[in-house]
Amino acid sequence: MTLDSFVGLIFFIGQWRLAALILRRVRRWEARRRSAGIFAMALFGILIAAGYALSFSEVTGRLQFPRTVGAVWGATAMCYLLISTFFVLVELLTTPLRRHFDAVTDPGRRRVLHMARNAFAASPFAVVAYGALVQRTNFQIKEVDLALAGLPTGLDGIRILHLSDIHLGAFLSEAELARVIDAACELRPHIAFATGDFISTFGDPLEACIRQLARVKADAGTFGCLGNHERYARAESDTVALAARAGIPILRGEARRLQFGNAFLNIAGVDYQPLFHKEAYLAGAGSLVYPGALNLLLSHNPDVFAVAAKQGYDLMLAGHTHGGQVAVEILDQAINPARFFTPYVSGLYRLDRAAAYVTRGIGTIGIPARIGAPPEITLLRLRKA
Repeated sequence: MTLDSFVGLIFFIGQWRLAALILRRVRRWEARRRSAGIFAMALFGILIAAGYALSFSEVTGRLQFPRTVGAVWGATAMCYLLISTFFVLVELLTTPLRRHFDAVTDPGRRRVLHMARNAFAASPFAVVAYGALVQRTNFQIKEVDLALAGLPTGLDGIRILHLSDIHLGAFLSEAELARVIDAACELRPHIAFATGDFISTFGDPLEACIRQLARVKADAGTFGCLGNHERYARAESDTVALAARAGIPILRGEARRLQFGNAFLNIAGVDYQPLFHKEAYLAGAGSLVYPGALNLLLSHNPDVFAVAAKQGYDLMLAGHTHGGQVAVEILDQAINPARFFTPYVSGLYRLDRAAAYVTRGIGTIGIPARIGAPPEITLLRLRKA
């Protein structure tokens, strides 16, 4: 089961339960009012279902739906589903406590208990608002010293800027992206990489995204690969063409070899590797490995790491996960839904002599909020192990 289908199932169960709770009250109304209430519920359900469908960029891309309308409608539906599902969960968990609440004879204490329960049920409103208004643009610079076995002397200390999942569009403005690029330029990278999802859906400002990326001043230039949202937006060819004009090669099953002193860095890039085609992961990418060089792979999907390591890649850079985008820590335990679907959520991973870094990325998808997974500008420093 994919993450999308799992989330959809949870939302469906939550809405089914919520509808049952509401219908219990509606049935007590007089006939005409009851019919109007049921009709309103059905209409609202259709609008939410349509909004949920529009939250998927592949749907808006195929329909060529107006991007701002689709994004706002989809985000509204996602926020409603997230909050209402949490409300249903609280309702189920606190139902056994109702008898205890009702047994309290002191009216003041009973009122406090009910207020506490209602406040807990309403807490997602505040959390989502904070994630949208504050954390969504809380761009954090993460610097990582990455030790690699057998790293050539010429590559020791090289600074790599890694950006991913920009999703420039309805919920990330060009001005906000400009802030990211300004911060990235201050890091003075030797080389920069962008691992896909420059935009979210059809009609998003791809040209503006490439224009901002072209401002990155890296000694050896900027390179990139495509993500799944370029495919959903039907913008793969446009992305490659615009990036090429800006001096940013988008690597699609090809490699570029750069020399640093007496050392070679072989940069290979692949298109998005679909999760449901695991048997075809990195087909043909092994031929891009160059003996004697440090072989670096750009892949939007981090799940290909095991295959990349087996093919001989020393380092892989990826994004796609957004670090889960929504993660909650309770009693020192991180609850991140993405961990149920990929072992590579965010950060550094190792497999034998190979390493992979998965960044949390810059933008958002679905709901325009970040909770416990702030956007990330990554600077990697290669070191001899």
